[in-house]
Amino acid sequence: GEVVDAALAEPAKTDRQAGLAGAKADTITLLGGDPHADRLAAAAFEGFLHQRARERTLDGQRMGGRGADTVRAISGEAGILASNHGSALFTRGDTQALVSCTLGEPRDAQRIEGMHGQETRGFLLHYNFPPYSVGEARPSRGPGRREVGHGALARRALERVLPARQTFPYTIRVVSTITESDGSSSMATVCGGTLAMMDAGVPLAAPVAGIAMGLVSDGSRAVVLSDICGAEDRLGDMDLKVAGTADGISAIQMDNKLGSLSVELLRAALGQATVGRRHILAEMTSMRSAPRDGLAAGAPLTESIRVDPAKIGRLIGKGGATIKELQRSTRCRIDVNDDGLVVVMSRDPEAIAQALAQIAGFALELRVGGVYDGRVADVKEFGVFVSLGEHQGLVHRSEWSPDGTVQGVEPGASVRVRLLAINDKGQLVLSRRAAP
Repeated sequence: GEVVDAALAEPAKTDRQAGLAGAKADTITLLGGDPHADRLAAAAFEGFLHQRARERTLDGQRMGGRGADTVRAISGEAGILASNHGSALFTRGDTQALVSCTLGEPRDAQRIEGMHGQETRGFLLHYNFPPYSVGEARPSRGPGRREVGHGALARRALERVLPARQTFPYTIRVVSTITESDGSSSMATVCGGTLAMMDAGVPLAAPVAGIAMGLVSDGSRAVVLSDICGAEDRLGDMDLKVAGTADGISAIQMDNKLGSLSVELLRAALGQATVGRRHILAEMTSMRSAPRDGLAAGAPLTESIRVDPAKIGRLIGKGGATIKELQRSTRCRIDVNDDGLVVVMSRDPEAIAQALAQIAGFALELRVGGVYDGRVADVKEFGVFVSLGEHQGLVHRSEWSPDGTVQGVEPGASVRVRLLAINDKGQLVLSRRAAP
């Protein structure tokens, strides 16, 4: 018993496991002698350990020597990976998550066929739990139900604070790799995901953190535990994961082994979780307190423009020829939504401006007397042809400059013109001199 008590008091997971493994080996040596006796001795030790750990917790001697409401030491760093748009390393006790954030185009969103039809998901969170994180050397396979569930919980916790797609049209991909684990790696993913997205410049409404709460009850006594480790999850009666901001909960998940939970215990657990969550958020502030100003270096720039949905066909063209040529000539990626929102993405601000000007031209409703921004299409001796989106008109040299010359004009140059008239052949008569 004293050896087990000493091992249970060890704060580090590896030291605690080594002490318990030694006590188990001594028990098998003392009570065993043949394979059948060894199995019985091992089972007897596990039963004693389960009972002893719970009794100590109820007596105020929590595993690892912490207080019931004490959160393990927290450390970390944002921007730890130089080549990613955003990244963070978050460590809490013996649990650590290395998280990256990548910003993509709207068309990178995941299309999902579900029970209720098709949906498009612009926020992706992948949770990886490699075997080495718990000291195992087994082969890495595809994600199991545990990994899928943990990733879904973290995604729900974080998507509540994401900016609206209309103002931040990027597809956001967060990848969390657990490098070591001793309980609540999904909540570490929430914390690391918040830091990585803020490092990438995602304008989150508020930082989000998560904490796992536990419970030990013998029917007459009950102790609520903050930030449980893996052994406390196995030996305890509840695993309550609570994630949210300083002001509210964004996601919650509970595994209850008691069959029922009183309102008083649930209220105590949620209240204690709020205190712990705010403590974790305060610790995260030292790593990154707010989203960076602007996007991270290397992230694509984006601008959007809204056009009349009736003009979408004109912008796309037959078989997509018009928009393909527009993307080729401007070196931008262009996404067109059915509601008329057009998103332009590039790493070159000038290319984005050029694409937006041309898109605006396709949506033009030309009227005589109107002033429009166009682009020089061709230069002739008698004047300059100017493109206004899909339209083209002529600026006679007398309307180009006071002296009637068009020297030095290059195709592709931006120009502002006024529509003077539409002649009987449907041709646009333009003037540069009459435009403000």
